[in-house]
Amino acid sequence: MIGVRRRVVFLAAIVAAITAHCQSETKPNILFIFADDWGWGDLGCHGHPYVKTPNIDRLAKEGTDFHRFTVASGVCSPSRTAVMTGHFPARYNIDGHFAWVPSNAKRGMPDWLDTSAPTLPKMLQAAGYATAHFGKWHLANDMIPDSPLPSEYGYDEYGAFNCAGEQMPVHEDAMHTNAFIEKAVADGKPFFVNLWMHEPHTPFHTVPKYEWRFREMESRPDQIYASVLSHADDRIGEVIDTLDRLGIEENTLVIFSSDNGPARAKKPGELKLQYDTATGAGWGINAAKGITAGRKGYKASLFEGGINVPFIARWPGKIAAGENDDVSLISAVDLLPTFCELAGAEMPEGYVPDGVSQVDVLLGKGEHATREKSLFWKSQSPWPVDSSKTDHWVSWAVVDGNWKLNASRGLEYVELYDIVGDPYEKTDLKEEKPEVVKEMIGKIEAWQATLQEEPTGDVFSAEREGL
Repeated sequence: MIGVRRRVVFLAAIVAAITAHCQSETKPNILFIFADDWGWGDLGCHGHPYVKTPNIDRLAKEGTDFHRFTVASGVCSPSRTAVMTGHFPARYNIDGHFAWVPSNAKRGMPDWLDTSAPTLPKMLQAAGYATAHFGKWHLANDMIPDSPLPSEYGYDEYGAFNCAGEQMPVHEDAMHTNAFIEKAVADGKPFFVNLWMHEPHTPFHTVPKYEWRFREMESRPDQIYASVLSHADDRIGEVIDTLDRLGIEENTLVIFSSDNGPARAKKPGELKLQYDTATGAGWGINAAKGITAGRKGYKASLFEGGINVPFIARWPGKIAAGENDDVSLISAVDLLPTFCELAGAEMPEGYVPDGVSQVDVLLGKGEHATREKSLFWKSQSPWPVDSSKTDHWVSWAVVDGNWKLNASRGLEYVELYDIVGDPYEKTDLKEEKPEVVKEMIGKIEAWQATLQEEPTGDVFSAEREGL
């Protein structure tokens, strides 16, 4: 009798394991790798002269490289808000990076993303996904101790920095990601993981092994920059290897992208160490050598150098291998509806994303992406132009069809580009196309009317009371 019971229990366990496996196979796993300040040109497969990225290059070789992907801001926190919510970050008055409370208040910002906002991990959790976040957070700040933890936004597990509480060491992101993936597979659950890497944001945290890899370089800043990107690429390789080892690569969508374009110092200066309260000591901004491969502007700009970033998607057997798509206009606000469609996740009642699902574009079904919805950007950029950053004056931008309009803070100055035919924004067409300019300004003004004047909800630190 005992033997029979053992066999029944054993068979039941096998059936449960097979059922769980089959359930996970019906929903793709999603691994979203989001780098920090990684320029469009900072990849081996994009022709960088000395940076080596064999693992990301492998993703491009085994997937599709989408050249016209844009994020929703030229800086970190609003860019990440768009990924999380599927909304333009201006809807939450998140126009710049989250800093300490006085700085947020001065800029008319909240102190963190509202936990009641609709978020991608919550939607995927409800669809049966195991969800995790490892790496940079910056939807609040480590200098705001009463800000919500990442777990309050829909993550089953997390390890993070630039958030309240304990700061995860920046180089442990892949280690924790691998452990979570192994656990989710063992539990028979599909998984969604944000792997939000620190590199190549300042401070640059170098490791001797990777500096040695570029020991022949004469320029110390170039050596530092190459070493941190190589370190990040190796960690990405560790996670890709885990997918292969577990035999789940064909059921896993992997995306590599960046939150904005590369940072650059305003002017040449001495290479110095700097200290960050979330990540510790490392080399400062004068080691920032990121390139945009000809795109105008850098981080914090709404020209393409600040918002047109790498976007490589691999899903063996589903997404075409070794292809480049230099036409489809895909946005960060599209990720939430895209991931939800792939996962079979329902969006909350009444929720309307600013983005659209790009599943057909990813899978190569039909024509390249044509957008029915316009894309909008808002930034707190200086006007008149700052002479030290001449490409960082744009406060409002809109893309509609092939047209992109860049506008100053008061809409008193604009530039118009055919962003598909002229992605480097070299030829301003406002004089030739006044009717298009008028229409595009009207779109910006209509969008401005939908935005709230100031933050609302439970989004303020107790420290505001002392201001």
